[in-house]
Amino acid sequence: MWQNMIDYFQELEKHPAQRMVFLVGGMLLLWLLEGAIPFLSLQYKKTKWRHASVNLTFTVVHLVIHTAFALVIVLLSDMSKANGLGLVYWLHASKLWTIVISFFVLDFFGGWLVHWVQHKIYPLWKFHVVHHSDNNVDVTTGLRHHPIESVLRGVFFLAAIAITGAPMYAVMIYQTVLVLSTQFTHANIHLPRWLDASLSYLFVSPAMHKVHHHWQQPYTDSNYGAVFSVWDRLLGTYKKLDAAQIRYGLDAYYANEQDENLGMLLKKPFQEMRP
Repeated sequence: MWQNMIDYFQELEKHPAQRMVFLVGGMLLLWLLEGAIPFLSLQYKKTKWRHASVNLTFTVVHLVIHTAFALVIVLLSDMSKANGLGLVYWLHASKLWTIVISFFVLDFFGGWLVHWVQHKIYPLWKFHVVHHSDNNVDVTTGLRHHPIESVLRGVFFLAAIAITGAPMYAVMIYQTVLVLSTQFTHANIHLPRWLDASLSYLFVSPAMHKVHHHWQQPYTDSNYGAVFSVWDRLLGTYKKLDAAQIRYGLDAYYANEQDENLGMLLKKPFQEMRP
């Protein structure tokens, strides 16, 4: 069983259509659930489709950039294997432990740390603001990243692969889970309180991540995790907020009425944005 899974993910990078099934399939399922069990009652400026078109434009650009990064990822992963470089080779880890080690390190660097850095360094925060500017957080918000932010996330991801020496099967397992987790945590779905709370002890849950999208600090500067919630709990960046108090958008930088203005969202980070 393990070997079959490893063989599948080892070759997944060569099958973009299959990778797209995870992305589109997860998004469609959660899109339907948003109508059945909404987390909040969202007030779209025009329609849900119009809102989605803006976010999916950013998603397409993000995927193009990370397809280019994939070429470097394959080279780096193969070089690590050929030279025995990285934690998984230094520790002579089994395939199972290779997946576990790679997953945790990739999630720390490519999930929590890059996110925390963007909130702490003003020039990087200007690009990340595009993600936070969405006034109606739903499943399409997950990959709403400015192209410059997409590049930064790719750089941190490469650093994690260099540290771990993660083989391609481990990289693809993590990336697949990351995409599904990102959709799940941004989706406008309401889970039973006990289920959401239970999930949040190890994984980022929908209610936990919605706190991160609250329009005011210090809540905006919390709950940075992508897949695992343990980083926020261990590093003191975990916060809770009742769903009834959550309001999306920004309290500074530019008007919330512009959150679907694609041209403005692309160019604004290059301009002065101090509150």
